[in-house]
Amino acid sequence: MPLTGELDRGNLTMTSVISANLDLNVAKVPLFRGTYNGTRVWFVLMDVSDSALAVELGLNFAPRLANAQNGCPACVQTVESSDPVLGRAEVTFAGTVDFSPERVLIPSETGFPPLMAQPGSVAGPGYSDLVRVGADPVVFNAPIVAVGNGPFDVSETHTNTLDRVMAIDTVAMTVDMQFIRAFAFGTDIFYFTFSSSGGLSSTLERGTFLPVLGTVSFANDDQNLAGTRASIFTFTNGMRGEVSPPGQGLTHVILDNPPGGLTLANPELLTSLAIGGDAHNVLGAFPLTPSDPAERRLYSPIWDLNIAVWSDEAVADGRNFAQLDANEVRQLAVEGLVTNPGGGFLSSANFVVNCPVLGFAFDPPTEPQAARPREFDRRP
Repeated sequence: MPLTGELDRGNLTMTSVISANLDLNVAKVPLFRGTYNGTRVWFVLMDVSDSALAVELGLNFAPRLANAQNGCPACVQTVESSDPVLGRAEVTFAGTVDFSPERVLIPSETGFPPLMAQPGSVAGPGYSDLVRVGADPVVFNAPIVAVGNGPFDVSETHTNTLDRVMAIDTVAMTVDMQFIRAFAFGTDIFYFTFSSSGGLSSTLERGTFLPVLGTVSFANDDQNLAGTRASIFTFTNGMRGEVSPPGQGLTHVILDNPPGGLTLANPELLTSLAIGGDAHNVLGAFPLTPSDPAERRLYSPIWDLNIAVWSDEAVADGRNFAQLDANEVRQLAVEGLVTNPGGGFLSSANFVVNCPVLGFAFDPPTEPQAARPREFDRRP
């Protein structure tokens, strides 16, 4: 199946998704309304901690979301609604998002790290993407993506919408979201991104700066069923340009794409990202399709970001080609071929990103392509 046209519905992990266009990396999803302090807000539903609701609502099942408020009450926003199933009745939020800041990314000569990074949206007091209704234990991943009654700014400035919102229809109650191409378990996958706990990472992700996410449990412990974080790996200095496997990394995504914001009025950028310009991060978990039920229970949209730097030797030898499997990245770390940006053993950067999985391109990700090295979990 070529990575063009419409993604087959059998390749979606969320049956609630209406469509996913691979030519522009834009998916249409249901839109929900709420209020904050009397102001209209608009949100989406992506994941839920309850398996029955995941099936009923067509969302990703993410059981470890239920752990998000353990040790971090502010990580889960308590909202008010007459129905415990979020979105079925009017919702009153405890916090909201300021979409008015201008996203600024000024590359350095080497691309990454940039000279300046300013996120295009910032969470306000009391806000989290993760919500529960009253005292109900079920946790939803329900990011606010727009505020106000319109008209909605879906130009490059996105003054009242998330930087990845391409279109909103408040009559049909749908929103078009630009999504990201990546890898998991050796195959091509797709995910949305909504927020990050770091200013730099939220700028790169074109998401909301949400510092409270950085306190969710647990860093460097993605297999802990009592935690919430799964692992995601990004590279700073993977190969650039149109190479096969494709270019990968932050320098690649910063320097190998046209400038400007994400908007349907900037098709050059959308097309560039769709044909290989994304950072092609590597996810360590996936919903629905892994053959091992234990692997399916490890999925969470709340990702513990590991920033990998290829060694000078690896770059000189041309070994910094695209990686497709998290355990293979871990093996590279054990071998000393990739490190943290400071040269230490690869580990969490303590940037946490909210990136719900959308689907897969070809065969479903069923299992890791390599064994998880024990030495990685004995890191210093």
